[in-house]
Amino acid sequence: MTPVGGPAPPVRTTPIRVLGLMSGTSADGVDAAVAQLALAGDTLELTPLAAHTDPWPPELRRRILAAPEAGAAELCRLHRDLGAALGEVAVGAIDQYGPVDLLVSHGQTIHHEVGPDGAVHSTLQLGAAAQLAEQTGVPVVADLRTRDVAAGGQGAPLVSIVDELLLVGSADAGGPPGGDEPVAALNLGGIANLTVVRPAAPTLAFDCGPANALLDVAVARATGEPYDEGGALAARGTVDDRLLAVLLADPYLAAAPPKSTGRERYHAGYLDAALAVAPVLAPADLLATLAEFTAAAVAADVARYRVRRVFAAGGGVHNAGLLAALRRRLAAAGAQLLTTAQWGLPVDAREAYAFAVLGWLTWHGLPGTIPSCTGATGARVLGSITPGREPLRLPPPLPTPPRRALVRR
Repeated sequence: MTPVGGPAPPVRTTPIRVLGLMSGTSADGVDAAVAQLALAGDTLELTPLAAHTDPWPPELRRRILAAPEAGAAELCRLHRDLGAALGEVAVGAIDQYGPVDLLVSHGQTIHHEVGPDGAVHSTLQLGAAAQLAEQTGVPVVADLRTRDVAAGGQGAPLVSIVDELLLVGSADAGGPPGGDEPVAALNLGGIANLTVVRPAAPTLAFDCGPANALLDVAVARATGEPYDEGGALAARGTVDDRLLAVLLADPYLAAAPPKSTGRERYHAGYLDAALAVAPVLAPADLLATLAEFTAAAVAADVARYRVRRVFAAGGGVHNAGLLAALRRRLAAAGAQLLTTAQWGLPVDAREAYAFAVLGWLTWHGLPGTIPSCTGATGARVLGSITPGREPLRLPPPLPTPPRRALVRR
C-alpha cells in the first residue's frame, strides 16, 4: 500500500496487440506489422511479433499515382477501393498472425499541399477506415496527419515521437539523455526524412529531400520496372557532377525546419527540368547521380546538427548504390551509419511499427506529436477512431506519456 503523500505506484497497462498498416510516398505496397504494446512505468515496451509487405495490385498502384489529377468521382471510388485493399491486407495478417485488439492505418497519401511559405495547408490520405473496420471487426485509428495540420503543423514526418522514444530508450542508440551527442533516425522511403534527438535541446524532424521518389521515376523510364532492384543499376553508374550541382541548388534543401515535402515537388517534371539544364543519357549514371543527391542532402543535414550516429530504415536501405554513397558522405561528416535492426526493428517495417505506436497513444488519450518537429502550436492526440464489430470501449486516458520506448526481442 502506498503511504499517504508518498510516490504514486508506476502506471502499468494491459498489453494489447496492435496491427499497423503503412503505405508510403513510393506507393509500392502496404507494410503490415503486429506489435504487442504495454506501458511499464515511464517506458513503452514494444514487442515486434510479425511483419510483411503486400504489394499494391498494378492497376491500383496506377490509380494511386494518377490520383492527383483525378476528379471527385474517381477519388471517392479510390477511397473505397484502397480501404477494401487495406482491409484485405489486415484480414490476411490477422489470419496469419492471430487476433489483434486495434488496427492503425496510415492510408495512402494522395496530396500534401505545401504553400510558397513552407506551411502545409492540407493533406489527404485515402483508404476508408470504415472498410477496414467492416472487414476485420476491429476498431481502427486512421487519418492521423490532419489534426497536426489543423494545429498549424506540417503533418510530417509524423513518426518523430516514436523515433524520439526509441532513440532515448535504446542503449544501442547512445542518445540523450544517455549520451552527450545528437543521434538521428533516418527513413529512406520515397522521401528521406530525419529525426534528430539532441542533448538539452528540442527534438527536430523534417524531410531532407527525395530518396526513392526520383530514382523510381528514372528506373521506370529506363527499364519499365517500378524500382532499381537492390540498387544494382545505380551501383554501376558514375556520378555526373554537373547534374548533381543542379540538383543540390534546390532551395528546399536550404530551408529551415520544420518542413515537409513529397511527390508534389519531387516528380517526373522536377527531374525533367534538371535534365534540361544538365542532360545525362546513360540510365546507370543518372541513377548514380540521383543516389548521390539523396546522400549529399542527408549528409548536409547530419553535419548541420552534428549528428554522430544515424539509424536508417526504409526501402532505400536495400539500394546498394544509395547506401554506399550515404555511408561515404556520412563518414566525411563524422557520422556512423547503422540501421534500426540494431533496436530489433526490421528496416522494412519500422514505419508500420511506428504507426502501431501512434495508434496506441491515441487509444490511451495521449498526444502523438512533438511541436518542435512538426511546427504545430501544441501536441495533439491524433486521428479518428472507427468502432469495430463491438461497441467502442476505450481504456481510461493515461495521465502522462511514456518517456522512452524499448524493443523487447
